[in-house]
Amino acid sequence: MKQIRHQLATVAAAVSLAVLAVPAQAEVVVVVGAKSPASTMTSEQVAQVFLGKSTAMTPVDQPESEAIRGEFYKKVAGKDAAQAKALWSKLVFTGKASLPKELAGNAEVKKAVAADPKAIGYIDKSALDGSVKAVLSVP
Repeated sequence: MKQIRHQLATVAAAVSLAVLAVPAQAEVVVVVGAKSPASTMTSEQVAQVFLGKSTAMTPVDQPESEAIRGEFYKKVAGKDAAQAKALWSKLVFTGKASLPKELAGNAEVKKAVAADPKAIGYIDKSALDGSVKAVLSVP
C-alpha cells in the first residue's frame, strides 16, 4: 500500500511539473502604425493580407522560430506556419508576390510598422505602446 501511495505521489509530482513547464500563450495583437487610417480589422481581412490575397497592406512577420508566429497563423488564418509558408512560396514562385519582411521580435516589428503607414504586423499584447495601435486582438 505504501508503495502505491509513493508511486501516486511521484506521478502527481511529475504531472504538476509538466503543467508548470507548459508556456502560457501570450495574447497576440495585430498592429498598424499610430498614424495609420485603419482602426479595426476582422480576422478575415488580416488573413487576406498575411496569406498574400490582398495587397492593401504590407505584412511584417515574426521569425519562423517564434511561437507567436505559429499561434498567429493558426488563430487568424486557420493555417499552421508551414502551410502559410507554402502558400507564400507558390506566390513568390509565380511572381505574384514577394515574401513578407521577417523581423526579429516584437520591438523590430513595432519599429517597422510605426515607420510605414501601409505596414501591418503582429506582436505580443504586452509589447503594445503608443508607436502602434491594435486593430485586432487575437484571443
